[in-house]
Order: sequence, then C-alpha cells, then structure tokens
Amino acid sequence: MAKTIKIDPVTRIEGHARILLEYDDAGMVDQAYFCVNELRGFERILVGMEAHTMPMITARICGVCPTAHHLAAAKALDCAAGVEPPPAARLLREFMYMGHVIHSHALSLFVLAGPDLVFGLNGPPASQNIVGMVEAAPELTKKALRLRSLGQKINETIGGRGIHPVTAIAGGISFKLSDLQFNRLKELTAEAVILSGELAGRTKKLLFDLFDANPVLLDKLNVPSWYMGTVKSGLLNFYDGDLRVMDEGGRIVREFASREYRDVLAERAVHTSYAKEVYIDHGGAEHMYRVSTLARLNVVDGMETPLAQAEFEEFRRNFGRPCHNAVIQMYAKLIELIYACEKANELINNPALRGDTRVPASFKGGRGVAHIEAPRGTLIHDYEIDAKGIVRAANLIVATQQNTAAINRSLKEGANNLLAGGSDESMLNSLEFVVRCYDPCLACSTHAIGRMDLEVELRHKGRIIRRLRRK
Repeated sequence: MAKTIKIDPVTRIEGHARILLEYDDAGMVDQAYFCVNELRGFERILVGMEAHTMPMITARICGVCPTAHHLAAAKALDCAAGVEPPPAARLLREFMYMGHVIHSHALSLFVLAGPDLVFGLNGPPASQNIVGMVEAAPELTKKALRLRSLGQKINETIGGRGIHPVTAIAGGISFKLSDLQFNRLKELTAEAVILSGELAGRTKKLLFDLFDANPVLLDKLNVPSWYMGTVKSGLLNFYDGDLRVMDEGGRIVREFASREYRDVLAERAVHTSYAKEVYIDHGGAEHMYRVSTLARLNVVDGMETPLAQAEFEEFRRNFGRPCHNAVIQMYAKLIELIYACEKANELINNPALRGDTRVPASFKGGRGVAHIEAPRGTLIHDYEIDAKGIVRAANLIVATQQNTAAINRSLKEGANNLLAGGSDESMLNSLEFVVRCYDPCLACSTHAIGRMDLEVELRHKGRIIRRLRRK
C-alpha cells in the first residue's frame, strides 16, 4: 500500500515545491525528498553581463533576501578587482546588512512561524496567519511588525531601496551618509534595540510552550549532521570572517576562506529537484551538513554583543553543542535577532562610519569569490570575469540547497513521528512546521517562479494510498 498526501498549499514558505515520501513494506517512511519544481537558471542569465552590474542584477534573484545577494556580489567584485573598501564602506555595508537581518528574521519568526507559536500546531486553519495573530495577540504582532519595518527602513536608508538595494559597488559604497540620514539611522536603531528587548521574553516563552505542548518535536526530530557557518575571531559575524566546519560530534574540522570552497564543498545534481544538493567533502567521504541559524550558533564560540551573548549562553546550557534539532532554529533565530539589533546600535555609534566610502575598482580578468551569512545560511558568489570586465561564468551556492539533504532527513523523521495519528489537519500542520523550521527560500535556491504551493506525496512502490488536501 502506498500513500500520497497533498498539502495544497503548504503555507508560509517562500516558493513552490513538493514533498515526496516513499514508504517501505512496514508502513514507515523510508525516503523523503524536498522537491523543487521550477527553474529560471539565474547562473546562466549572468553570463555575458558586465561585472559591475552584478550587485544590482543578483539582488533581483529574490525579494525576500536581496541584500544578501547584493552584498555577496559586491564583495566578490572587490575580490576580482583586488581592492579593499575603506573602513566606512565596510561599516555601512554591515550596517545595511543588520537592517536586512532584522527585517528577515522578524518576518520569518513572527509572520511565517508566528501562527505556530501563537496557536500551536493544531490551530484552526482560518487563523493560522498574520491576520489571526493580530486578533489573538495584537500587541505582540504590532511590535513584531514594527521591528520588521525598522529593519527594512535601515536597509532602505543605506541601500537606497528597501527591496533590491543599489548602493554597494566594487570598491565600497556609492555615497556618504548625510547628517539627515545619520540622525534617522540613530533613531531607527535605538527603537529596534528597545523593541527587540520587549519581544524577546514573550517570544521565548511562546517557543518553549510550543516545545512543552509537543514533546515529540524535541524527542524525535534530532538529525545529526555536520555544520558550517562564519566566524570572526571565533565569534558570530554575518558580513565578514572565515567559514568554519563542525562535524556531528562537535569537533571543528576546518576553517577556510571563501575562495577555497571548491576544495571543501561538493555540489550534486539530483533527479528529484532542480536544486542541487551540496555536501562537505572531507576525509575521503561526503558529509550531509547544515547552514542556518542553528548551524551558526553551533560553530561559533560566542556573540559580539552582551544581550545576545547572555541568551547564547542559555542556549548552550539547554541544548548543548552541537544541537541537532531543527526546531531549535527558531530559538537561534531569536538570539540572532537580538544580536542584529545590538550590532546595528554599535555601528551607528562608530565614528569611522562617516569617512570615505569608496576606492577605484576595475576588472582586468580573473576570478572573484566571496560569501556572506544570509538569514537562512551561508551564501557564496563566484564569478569568472574576462579582461573586458564581462562575466564568463557564475556559480551561486545558497543556503536552501545546502540544507536540502538535511530537510529530507528531517521530513523523514517528522513523517514517521508526526503522521501516525491525529486529524488530517493536525498532521498537515505538523509536517508544514518541519519545513518552516528551515525557512526554505526557493527563489534563491533554484530561482523558481510559480505559486507558493507545496504538494506532498506518500507512495509505496509507485502506488498512491491516501490524499490529504487543505481547501
């Protein structure tokens, strides 16, 4: 007997995908596949374009995380041109990025996953959205949306646009802060720090209440894997640093610069999805790994800012190192949200922010590679540029494709532990929740187009046994 379950659509993810679950003869899920259905092929689109346009063009890959692509592209061009941006430019880029992280994490934590926190996994479908949250928890929702807005305004003030920023260029930033912009940023960051503090306690309680109400989430969804994230002097940094790799036992096995990624990461095309899978190649074997909020907090030794460090220490006391449970990624996201607000406040008070912001940059042929920690995990841009400044090859490695193998494993565990009983609706909510813990962004991973649907098929030897639909 085989099974097909359709979640139509899986809500609160970014993109269009389906899940394929293969059952064995004992009725257990033997294989799970997170399948991305569509392809735009952005890496091919970039070939033949002028290199200096990369920060603006690649920002169009995704409206959810354009700033990550914008800055990764600018850093890769710095590398290709062999230039180092002035200190003020580096600070402004990082400041812009803190605004983006605040915006993205607030969106993910409160708008996409928020209904799970407020209503639980068995909440009524009609209320499992931001409108239902406004009615059930108006103050929490109001503050969360305000914090998201503050992050976007920081991003817009420095990036020139809130979506698809335009100011990061090869060699730095295209403008200097005016007094008006500086004072505006000072107001925005001060409010963000206050709001993040007010939201942290309530959000943390909702998270742990959800875990207490659903012990299977912590007891049955542990998926050991390797981890990769960025460290700077051992501490978390989204914008700068080296990539650190940790094995499933918590041992640091390697730290490397962006340009060395081909020696460490192995990309594989798979028959079930247009998104490639990526593995860490180490010791003669390929290892499944994760990048994400959880991966970053596993690999780092600490946080740069005091409130985030205090919460990080509690995270370590409660969940150890490494923590293998995907649902804890939401707690990790809360800690990073606190960090981004604190870091933004530090940056606005750095006097070097008002200095020169660019140096000349030109392209005479060669390769440019750089990475940044996108909200969902490590993002790598790699360009081959000819002597005329034209892109001849491009490779983008984004977070969701690096997480695909781990998503498959978590879905297998989730299906075996969450689909055994209960109503159809509660089972669908639970499986959706497993996907949302990774916060997959399919526009980035495949440059997909289409509706935000997810179809889930459960099969045994090619035969369909059951369909579940949300109408």
